Amino acid sequence: MSACVPTRATDSNANVHRTKRVHPPHSPPPPAPRRFRIAGADVSASIAVFLIALPLSLGIALATGAPLQAGLVAAAAGGLVAGLLGGCPLQVSGPAAGLTVVTADLIHRYGWRTTCAVTVLAGLAQLALGCVRVARTALAVSPAIVHGMLAGIGVTIAVAQLHIVLGGTPQSSVLANLRALPAQLADLHPADVAMSVLTLALLLLWPRVPGRLGHLMRKIPAALVAVAGATLTASLTGLSLAKVDLPSWSSHALAGLPEGPVLGIAAAVLTTTLVCSVQSLLGAVAVDKLVAGQPGLSARVGRSDLNRELLGQGAANIVSGALGGLPVAGVAVRSSANVQAGAVSRNSTMLHGVLVVVAALLMVPVLELIPLASLAALVMAVGIQMVSLHHIRTVTRHREVLVYAVTTLGVVFLGVLEGVLLGVTVAVAVALNRLAHTRITHDEKEGVHHVHVRGQLTFLAVPRLSRTLHLVPQGTHVVVELDGSFMDHAAYESLQDWQNAHTARGGSAELTGRRTGVRVTEPDHTGGEATPADTATGSTSGSGTTTEAPARTTAPAPARATADAPTGEPTTSTACRCHPWTPWRNHQCDHPQSAPPSGHPGKPTDRPAPGTTTPGDTGTGTDPHPGTHKDTGTGPHPGTGTNPGTGPGGHQLARGISAFQRNTAPLVRGELARLAKEGQRPSQLFLTCADSRLVTSMITSSGPGDLFVVRNVGNLVPPPGEESGDDSVAAAIEYAVDVLRVRSITVCGHSGCGAMQALLNSEPGGAQTPLKRWLRNGLPSLERMADDGRPWARLTARAPADAVEQLCLTNVVQQLEHLRGHESVARALREGALELHGMYFHVGEAQAYLLTEEDGEQLFDGVGVADLSA
Repeated sequence: MSACVPTRATDSNANVHRTKRVHPPHSPPPPAPRRFRIAGADVSASIAVFLIALPLSLGIALATGAPLQAGLVAAAAGGLVAGLLGGCPLQVSGPAAGLTVVTADLIHRYGWRTTCAVTVLAGLAQLALGCVRVARTALAVSPAIVHGMLAGIGVTIAVAQLHIVLGGTPQSSVLANLRALPAQLADLHPADVAMSVLTLALLLLWPRVPGRLGHLMRKIPAALVAVAGATLTASLTGLSLAKVDLPSWSSHALAGLPEGPVLGIAAAVLTTTLVCSVQSLLGAVAVDKLVAGQPGLSARVGRSDLNRELLGQGAANIVSGALGGLPVAGVAVRSSANVQAGAVSRNSTMLHGVLVVVAALLMVPVLELIPLASLAALVMAVGIQMVSLHHIRTVTRHREVLVYAVTTLGVVFLGVLEGVLLGVTVAVAVALNRLAHTRITHDEKEGVHHVHVRGQLTFLAVPRLSRTLHLVPQGTHVVVELDGSFMDHAAYESLQDWQNAHTARGGSAELTGRRTGVRVTEPDHTGGEATPADTATGSTSGSGTTTEAPARTTAPAPARATADAPTGEPTTSTACRCHPWTPWRNHQCDHPQSAPPSGHPGKPTDRPAPGTTTPGDTGTGTDPHPGTHKDTGTGPHPGTGTNPGTGPGGHQLARGISAFQRNTAPLVRGELARLAKEGQRPSQLFLTCADSRLVTSMITSSGPGDLFVVRNVGNLVPPPGEESGDDSVAAAIEYAVDVLRVRSITVCGHSGCGAMQALLNSEPGGAQTPLKRWLRNGLPSLERMADDGRPWARLTARAPADAVEQLCLTNVVQQLEHLRGHESVARALREGALELHGMYFHVGEAQAYLLTEEDGEQLFDGVGVADLSA
């Protein structure tokens, strides 16, 4: 479901039978009854996922040595049970390649019925873990361990399936398979090899067909095409091959009581629970990232509830094991296909499970035509893909390649549980080594002493740090470069004490991070002390520590009030430095020049400073950088060159510009230079009200070059031909769509809008002031709200507070209709190059709502913190 609201079709019959509303004009309407509907996007997505899941489920069952029907049972249980009960609506669960090695080992040791019992017990363990709400602890596992586990499983799968591809039978372990490989190569089965090569060729080449034809062909999953192509070829040529054998469902083996040593069964349950849970939870986090990249989808789907997802996976494993199915986990390939196919709810996942059940009951003759070699080649390709070069580069960049390698080799040669335990042990050892080993060097360049601290700065390094710092001569300039991300309290106290002593003896000290331009702390001329957040490298301190992207720099730190004055009144530093991510309160930094007259003590203004956002945007164009905040002090900043006799507004402007040049400009200069060279390429046109409380860069987390902003009174879009001589909005729309090629346009209203209040209180007649002439563009919104024949725009969480809020919501919907009337917008919508979005921002709640359409109604659904952090 898109956040765009399409033009509503008129239903004359519905209007005839519509009951008269009993609510008075300008009052919120009663909520409409909900009806169960399956969106068309969910239906199409479920078909795409089913076509991928069917061959993979059979292939994974073949790889484990389980009955082939067990793969279909697991796919159905994962789709229906985990889809209904899970906490990640768009994650698709089923038999996963990551469980192949575990399940194959269980079947080899204990038999199929005991393996099903282990699956049931693992499901019960997952239910228990979900009930005690420990799902997020699984995310504490190092990604290097998870990637290494998957790579080891992938190697094991690929080596085992290679024997089936060559026409033989796999052995019980990787070493046995490797030892038997030369003999297998000497005894090739040409028919099996031919079907395997055909399957792999189709898998590789199908997604790479160029042009428009390739774009259409890629809508059919490559896995289905590969298996179907091999099956059709084998049937037409009459090759003698081993094929899928699905026995009668009446003889299907169900779970039995576990038989075997208690410790062995317990270890099997623990391993199955660990692998299923970690893979499913990490898959849910990955799906959240995919959903966050889909415009309008994150507002409806929301971020995953990991504890509920664990409960859903546990229930699915209980059902699957009891019915004779494989263990179930969240599957990355099917989940990503589900999101990319346009799924908007859990109905897609559940419907795919229904299709698997239908196929298992009605398509048995077709499934039995599939060559086993083709399924083996498919699963072997999946196993090879589990050894991801991207993951290897990532762990190498983070210096965790040792953890990755040990985990991978442990899984391959010892087993999944043993490999993971080895990986955890190595990861802990590496972390302790990094924490305990810190390298501190001291050198002098051109009269400046450089102290370089490489590694984490803990109490263990304090003696060496103190020794090195006291070797620095008094009265010199020192640069302390902290190349680490952690500093404990003992190290902070030692470093701060030395800095204060060195400064008191006439020297100067500068603490910086590793990258150029990162300022960890600044000299505090008021004598105030810095905080650990100011000195920890990589923190988002107000001293201007940069992030990875220059376009997301932080704001300067605020002045600190002290009580050193004889009167006991707080004074502030002449340099206003504002901490990021603290509440903005009409930020005013007092200056000595603006202090109240003697005898009239003023209110202290040691107020919290802004976050990384601009408190006000102006005009049509790109928003100011989030870190470039308006420092509205009341006195001229030294060195600004302003006339001391100018008014307070001039002083505020000069101090704000000076603060930008001093603190923020060095951090954004590189990004702005790039934009100046390349030109602006914003992705969105953001049309909103001129209200000073609506900070577009803050509520959209945007920076320079991201938004093309149009602001006017009431966020109005004059319909084409009715601009009354004011073409500014239409010109901005045309320029954004036709020249800048923006991909979306957002109309954003807000609570307490003065323009909407003026519309409600307007009376016919009177002098036609410029404001009244402009507000005529909002009259259609007023008429829309008063029309009982139209559904009211409303909030999903609550009823509108009053008529003004109702009109604000209605106005967003109406202005979107005006927007569609513009020729450039209509053309881009027809070509599929543009999306329209409606948004409402409640200032008092600091809550954003996105416009969606459900059952013909316009609903504003709140965007929560979970959605944004995905």
